[in-house]
Amino acid sequence: MEAMLKVKTVEALDIDYDRGRDVLYISFGAPTAADDAELLDNDVIVRYRQHRMIGITVPDFSRRS
Repeated sequence: MEAMLKVKTVEALDIDYDRGRDVLYISFGAPTAADDAELLDNDVIVRYRQHRMIGITVPDFSRRS
């Protein structure tokens, strides 16, 4: 699945890092519960709500280069 996402402003991004779990959460707009998700080959999770991409979750963030 190839998706094009446009974020109007950087302020529209909500970025949160959970240091204890080493997970980076990026939401496009206010954080919203997803109703679907896709696990990519690199273990990044793309979150969707009503077929729109609403964010990504990056596990083991500090271990990535």
